[in-house]
Amino acid sequence: MDVAATLAVVEPIIAAVRERGLEAVCEFSARFDSVEQTDIRVPVEATQAALEALDPAVRAALEESIRRLRITSEAELEADVTTEVVPGGTVTQRLVPIDRVGLYVPGGIAPLVSSVLMNVVPAQVAGVGSIALTSSPQVDNDGLPHPTILAACALLGVEEVYAVGGAQAIAMLAHGAGPCRPVDLVTGPGGIFTVSAKRLVKGVVGIDSEAGPTEIAVLADASADPAFVAADLVSQAEHDPLAASVLVTDSESLADDVVAELDKQVSATRHVERIRTALTGPQSGIVLVDDLEQGLEVVNAYAAEHLSIQTEDAAAWARRVSNGGAVFVGPWSPVSLGDYCAGSNHVLPTGGCACHSSGLSVRSFRTSVHVIEYTREALSDVAAHVVSLANAEDLPGHGAAIDVRTQAR
Repeated sequence: MDVAATLAVVEPIIAAVRERGLEAVCEFSARFDSVEQTDIRVPVEATQAALEALDPAVRAALEESIRRLRITSEAELEADVTTEVVPGGTVTQRLVPIDRVGLYVPGGIAPLVSSVLMNVVPAQVAGVGSIALTSSPQVDNDGLPHPTILAACALLGVEEVYAVGGAQAIAMLAHGAGPCRPVDLVTGPGGIFTVSAKRLVKGVVGIDSEAGPTEIAVLADASADPAFVAADLVSQAEHDPLAASVLVTDSESLADDVVAELDKQVSATRHVERIRTALTGPQSGIVLVDDLEQGLEVVNAYAAEHLSIQTEDAAAWARRVSNGGAVFVGPWSPVSLGDYCAGSNHVLPTGGCACHSSGLSVRSFRTSVHVIEYTREALSDVAAHVVSLANAEDLPGHGAAIDVRTQAR
């Protein structure tokens, strides 16, 4: 995934939305989504109607996914911590919800309704007061986002929903356009143009990570079931022609068996061309290693969005993983479980960013603020040290701010 190559394409889109607002957003929706718009906000009545029309089985699945994700999100809530550094001197770490967030839900190649939950639930648990959600307008849904996405918004009580997708949606959230006020943080996965847009607005707003085309790495040995491994590789290749599916193994026989399984399984899928394009692209492949120690080095260097460990004593190998968006342990923890109902979040860093970024969580929607409170006596005890350091940096004004408080007057 070469984000840099698309920046030149995306930058004029960002600039146009920043300068011309709603007019530019509507132009890009017409160009890229073939939808003519004058109003980008989705009526609340439309989300409620979508929920009422939702398949009961899908609603039940969404409700269970929400329940599980809310459990793990609530467990992540942290209390403020006050430390008495010295008598009379305290530092409190306050965890404060972000005021307003913009949540992006992909709706182009596939309507990722699960991404509604993964964005909204941790934001709500974190205490975010203002949530704006946006997803691509659909020609066959009267220019509104996919009805299942709208139903999920209604199920979660999200009323500020926009029918805007792609780079123009990220620009709208960052700079504001029409009825959409600027946000403080943009989160959510997307295609390469969406990721490029997030990179360009970073600094104007915060972003969660560059969560772009999906990727899976499977670390497996001869004990792995080739049908399981192949199915997991296919499941992520199904997302996008740019999706990456990588098998890392020390077993040549497993590699051969997985190739045979892929030939069989891919031909039986609905999205054959998309999956084949992903599996045969330069981003996908099989890496043969001398042993699992070398395999561990490979997967840690790759830093995959999803890492599946299908080896003997998989839990022990998983504990040694340092870089990965989410780690799935053993044959009964497939990545697609995490996509929907594991209780984990599926908005994860891609493109190697898992070595420095984390998946979406409650922590993503809160800032950490240090609150410092010293008494006069506590300040006097440390004053000389502060003044010495200020003088060492040739910043006498810093020292003077101490002296004016502590010297006898």
